[in-house]
Amino acid sequence: MRDQVTLACTECNNRNYHTQKNKKNNPERLEFKKFCPFCKKTTVHKETK
Repeated sequence: MRDQVTLACTECNNRNYHTQKNKKNNPERLEFKKFCPFCKKTTVHKETK
């Protein structure tokens, strides 16, 4: 049931993180505040395909 998803920075569009989610419980796209090593600051990271 759990699927592997990739999180991308909204400012520089680099794909920095991988995580898992249950599509049955969370059908919408994930969104986290995480540290981007390329921007060198904390930014919003959204789920990509």
